[in-house]
Amino acid sequence: MYREDQLKALLEGRKILIAGYGREGQSAERLINRLVPETQYTIADGNEQIATESAKDCYGMIIKSPGVPMRVLGSVECSSLTDLFLQVYGDKTIGVTGTKGKSTTASLIHHLLPGSILAGNIGIPLFDILDDIQEDSIIVAELSCHQLENIHRGPHIGVLLNLYQEHLDHYEDYMGYKMAKMQIGLKQQAGDHFFYCTDNEELRLLVKSYELRVKSELHPYSVNNISDEERVLLDVCPLEGEHNRSNAMVACRVASLVTRQPISTFNSQLSTFQGLRHRMERVGEYAGITWYDDSISTIPAAAIAAVRALGRVDTLILGGFDRGIDYQPLVDFLKETHLRNVVFVGKAGKRIYDQLSTSNFQFSTLIEDDYTKIVPWCAEVTPQGGVVLLSPAAASYDAFKNFEVRGDFFREQIMKL
Repeated sequence: MYREDQLKALLEGRKILIAGYGREGQSAERLINRLVPETQYTIADGNEQIATESAKDCYGMIIKSPGVPMRVLGSVECSSLTDLFLQVYGDKTIGVTGTKGKSTTASLIHHLLPGSILAGNIGIPLFDILDDIQEDSIIVAELSCHQLENIHRGPHIGVLLNLYQEHLDHYEDYMGYKMAKMQIGLKQQAGDHFFYCTDNEELRLLVKSYELRVKSELHPYSVNNISDEERVLLDVCPLEGEHNRSNAMVACRVASLVTRQPISTFNSQLSTFQGLRHRMERVGEYAGITWYDDSISTIPAAAIAAVRALGRVDTLILGGFDRGIDYQPLVDFLKETHLRNVVFVGKAGKRIYDQLSTSNFQFSTLIEDDYTKIVPWCAEVTPQGGVVLLSPAAASYDAFKNFEVRGDFFREQIMKL
């Protein structure tokens, strides 16, 4: 294993608490048993057990899983698999984060850099790729706010795409969430590179506030300020929507920096990229209607971007688990659209509907939580040749394990038409 000694040095001689036993907690246990099998460790799962164990003050290291809120652990200092990984392999890592678009952008960079290794929040724990890392390896890591909040070293190349209200159930306030994301740049070193999108006002102002603390080279970018060469490049981008043009542009700029090749080098590669599942995915044409699955949409900005990107949307499905985010921008947007029908799902959907009901709107509505009823209703009210879009602007946890399961169930109901 490449740099095994450095990794062992971080773990050995300590009593370790693994806080959370999901995908990353299990990966942490495998790592300990592989590298330092003599090390004593304890597994705590569930917030109550984690809080009890972390309060014992007998652990030399606490490895926190991403889904465990810091408030459960109190004021104790924590590490994480991401933290340990970046301390050893940060100089080989391109890290991608942002409220939306990080999976697509990380996959794009991986696509443009053949031979690179894709891992992280995209579903592959970072320590599950250890045997693939060599001296010349390039690692592309999708990083969530939860993975970034405890890091001591940032990736060699960091990309921060955007910031919107998200995960407010995990943090004390919006600033806590934004600062977790900002660690990708604040924990970089001299000689590293930090890309951030100035089209996103929240992000632009945040970076400006902390610019003097960033040691890496700053690479601001905007889809409103591109070269002729980049304009030609983006014309071949197969992904729909201005947000995806932005993602494609920064992916190409990162690939150009890594390979030291001009942007035009990546035209043909970009044109062959296939979008990821549940991200404005065209399910197909059924019952004379075109159906789109954008189940990844868990915030208002994502739903707005999806409707704008498609141009024509007749029927929109909104709502799910309510995490208390601000839906007023979405409500204002809905008032101005030419939608024919809107479905409101779950507590989030009910809150959107309640905010909307105080004003005049022209579309038909359905308040319903059962997708076995929602899809047939959409097929009934959507005109032939029309478009149905699932872009919920809300999490799925009230009814589904995750957004993938929600999207798959939506697709299954479509196939039954």
